[in-house]
Amino acid sequence: MKVIQTFLLLFSLNSFCFAQQNPSTREMDRINWMEFAEFVPEKINTVLLPTGTLEPHGVANNGADNTTPTAMALELADELNALIAPTLNYGITGSMANYPGAFQITEEAYRPFIRDILKGLSRNGFKNIIILNGHGGGQTAVLQEVAGEVANELGVRTLVINWWSYASDVTMEVFGEDGGHAGLNETAYIQAIDPSLVHPEKYTEDMTTAYPQNKSWSAVPFPSSIGLYQAGQGFPNFDEAQAKEYFEKVNTKVLALIQDTIRKWDLAGL
Repeated sequence: MKVIQTFLLLFSLNSFCFAQQNPSTREMDRINWMEFAEFVPEKINTVLLPTGTLEPHGVANNGADNTTPTAMALELADELNALIAPTLNYGITGSMANYPGAFQITEEAYRPFIRDILKGLSRNGFKNIIILNGHGGGQTAVLQEVAGEVANELGVRTLVINWWSYASDVTMEVFGEDGGHAGLNETAYIQAIDPSLVHPEKYTEDMTTAYPQNKSWSAVPFPSSIGLYQAGQGFPNFDEAQAKEYFEKVNTKVLALIQDTIRKWDLAGL
């Protein structure tokens, strides 16, 4: 009986210690203020901020640019010992803003809003602010500029990652194609997260247009909900195994970039 009691006591102590080292949740909008204060910044100084927008994505959900970085943050947070800020779901949509269900936030509104979000994360004690961006176009430039300004102004460390561009080699490795906006790269990543958000039976070739080379033409709205880097690509003909492989390899590559960047920041004493 004493042996069992001793084991139970040790198990309880170990569980208590473990609980003290890990928050009950990684999501900032699910944690309470007392637990937040316990962990930030003493035990956690990294935050992941998913950013995206609402716009058409071929046969995937309009919120694909939000679904992807949110899922990525959930996958990476434990490995990075990071918290996850609420996803910024509205963005600078651009040439697809007129499609059904799309939303457009002007740069004049978006720029000061994202700036205040980054400042708020800094004020709350985060040293490393990692933006997992799910939407390109003009939003990319604004995020990079504002993140750099806030980093220099407040002495925090910021990293903006456009996952689809950074992982373009993974797209070619897994599928043998370059992908594109709502191409098989984005669609496969969504498929791995939630297959119910992808409807390949709705796909038609008329939904695709190859992006112009060397800015040789421009159209607003963009004539198709799928913009391809290479003509003739983009059909969601991957299988479930490929989608999962892509999801895992993209996450691994993004994780390595974040870890390496933080390590080098630390080595430089920044």
